[in-house]
Amino acid sequence: MPQTAQQSAIVACSAECAPLNRHSLIGRLVGNVVATNDGTVTVDVGGVGYEVHIPGGTLGRSNGAAGDSRVTLYVHTHVREDTLDLFGFASELDRVVFKLLIAVPNVGPKTALGILSALPPPELASAVADRDLARLTSISGIGKKTAERLVLELKEKLPRVTDLGARDAQPRKHDDGARLLGALTNMGFRQAEAERAIVALGDRIGKEPLAELLKAALAKLG
Repeated sequence: MPQTAQQSAIVACSAECAPLNRHSLIGRLVGNVVATNDGTVTVDVGGVGYEVHIPGGTLGRSNGAAGDSRVTLYVHTHVREDTLDLFGFASELDRVVFKLLIAVPNVGPKTALGILSALPPPELASAVADRDLARLTSISGIGKKTAERLVLELKEKLPRVTDLGARDAQPRKHDDGARLLGALTNMGFRQAEAERAIVALGDRIGKEPLAELLKAALAKLG
């Protein structure tokens, strides 16, 4: 059976390079989206398909022109023994916050993705600063103890990191993409099909009123 790109990368990493590459194998991908599934996307880069785990709303914030399937994803490479998982984000800010989240005890990569799907970095920082346990525990997989740990571990780190948000090139696009995804999934659409509809809106996201964007996304889904 042919090896995937991730498996090939692991095989190529010898004992000598492991200490470095365990943390820096892949940092960014620029390519075309060729497949989507709930929580994952396959990006074709030079004829190689990389399967990447992404938080909700990522594709809607990382695509190029309207109708273009080309995306730029900022990637965290997570290596565990004989497996390599890629986690992709629409901005460097998202990736930095993801790394902070997985450093919290009992918060793994999948849980961190769930947190970022529910709360973009500025909203997460606000919830942590306000000790809003109700908001944090409303996220799937987050109980009271984990919410308290998030507040304890991140209350001083997030304010420094999320200052990057002021330099984020597309703050409104970031928020509108996440809101659109939430609205569509709440209406019963699967995340993968909602993501595709949001990608198809292209540069309209962040420029047009959210209500108009929602109508356009529903038209594409219809």
